[in-house]
Amino acid sequence: MVLQPVVNIAEICAQKGVENVVLSPGSRCAPLTIAFARHPKLIVRTVSDERAAAFIGLGMALTTGKPTVLICTSGTAALNYAPAVAEAYFQQVPLLILTADRPPEWIDQLDGQTIRQEQVYGRHIKNSFSFPVDLLHPDAVWKSERLISEALNEAVAFPAGPVHINIPLREPFYPAPGEEIRFDAQVKVIEEETNTFELNRQQAETLQQELQKYSRILVVAGQDNYKPELLESIKAFSGASGAVVVGDLIANVHELPEVIRYQDAILACPDEEKLRVLQPDLLITFGKSIISKSLKLFLRKYKPAAHWHLQPAGQVADTFQALTRIVRCAPAAFFEAMAVRKGSEASNYTSAWSNIAERAAGFLKTYTAEADYSELTAVERVLQYLPQQSNLHLANSMAVRYANILGLAPEQQIEVYANRGTSGIDGSTSTTVGCALTSSAITTLLTGDLAFFYDRNGLWHNYLPANLRIVLLNNHAGGIFRLIDGPKQQPELEEFFETRQNLNAENTARDFGMNYTSCNSLTELEQALPAFFAAEAGTGILEIFTDSKANATEFAKYKQALLRALS
Repeated sequence: MVLQPVVNIAEICAQKGVENVVLSPGSRCAPLTIAFARHPKLIVRTVSDERAAAFIGLGMALTTGKPTVLICTSGTAALNYAPAVAEAYFQQVPLLILTADRPPEWIDQLDGQTIRQEQVYGRHIKNSFSFPVDLLHPDAVWKSERLISEALNEAVAFPAGPVHINIPLREPFYPAPGEEIRFDAQVKVIEEETNTFELNRQQAETLQQELQKYSRILVVAGQDNYKPELLESIKAFSGASGAVVVGDLIANVHELPEVIRYQDAILACPDEEKLRVLQPDLLITFGKSIISKSLKLFLRKYKPAAHWHLQPAGQVADTFQALTRIVRCAPAAFFEAMAVRKGSEASNYTSAWSNIAERAAGFLKTYTAEADYSELTAVERVLQYLPQQSNLHLANSMAVRYANILGLAPEQQIEVYANRGTSGIDGSTSTTVGCALTSSAITTLLTGDLAFFYDRNGLWHNYLPANLRIVLLNNHAGGIFRLIDGPKQQPELEEFFETRQNLNAENTARDFGMNYTSCNSLTELEQALPAFFAAEAGTGILEIFTDSKANATEFAKYKQALLRALS
């Protein structure tokens, strides 16, 4: 069979542990579609909108830790993958992207659905390969099989990320009537041993000695998936060294009871002397992006004497403009090796952070219990009612910021996700759907109206899972622009920044067979939440209506009250 190497792509993927495939319909990709759809060990789903399909695949890979395969036809279909590819690149999520293409001789010849697909994702991809166009020579077959293993190995190698294979295909695309598709179990597969990224004895001893120089140690966790073994090693290090641990909600360190979880509130303190007490001698960071602007500005102003970043491989960002050392090892290995005893000064430093954190926590609890109805108080109630041991996806703009301000209790045991690689609003719903499809836990999306309506096609398919819940904050505008300096002072605010709209999600819920509930007050919200989150409730949308101007007023009141409480 001339297209046997194309058929064998599915077999190699299956042998290397791929489970989930998301394809979008097309003719040029027919050989790939048929091969993957007929493979008995692969779960294949069809999503017509390539942009939504790619983000759904991203959500699957986030949840499973395994590469998701994306398949599309030629032309602009490949370009529609680009937002999710960029997100996967910066969030370090493994994807294998297979784009069908015209044969090379037809590029730039005004043939239909033909664009320049080689290297189409530019610098937002770990690597891009070209599949052989003529598959009869044994060397071409050898290359085709080798490429698939190389691509999958690279997708999962640290730092993980998306890898692209462009596959030019000539007609005929479809098997003849009665022709059987055979998967070659003896196909060539290349396995790669994973690296544990441990410190050797000499490295560990050197770092332990250096660590003794510092009394005030601050650990800042960047975005990362939930990793119990990492939390255990951080807890041991913090207990032994007196280090303070700070993490955004998306860092997934909130299950540690001792972690500082209200940094947005804490660092709003206007007293420079109180802030200076929190300045570290040594800053230790790991993970990816940080949400909290207050934390970034604090560390850029009150710089540590030394800043160590823990990262096994790849480019390292100097986010706080203080980087002095890159430690090439797994964070868990570092914290386990560095669990050494410290003195009383470390305890004083811990107390300084803990005391102001307790004040911030007390203020937030009291304020949100008494404040008027707004997005802030609505989100506080939603976070309270989230089911234990569930998943929470946070859309960008204000949803992720509200949640980060308010935090989660350790005992809730909730895993948090957000598309903070590129921080766009374009794929929040689709990513959450992908997570829900590959998790048995209730999976909640907290989103705003612009992000939700932008990504409605994430619901346009036949696989909506019963464990999906969408909490929609609808203020009929891009409310964040009313909260930040710059746009909120401009006369163009409402028309050109907020881009006001009158949509609601009731018709969307009806279109896709989802339960729908709406509320306009805290009383209605508190009455709706238990039933909405019930395990047997099924997939649904809870739409919380608020007023954009009122939200801005209430948020300003919150900030003023916070300043008074911390002064």
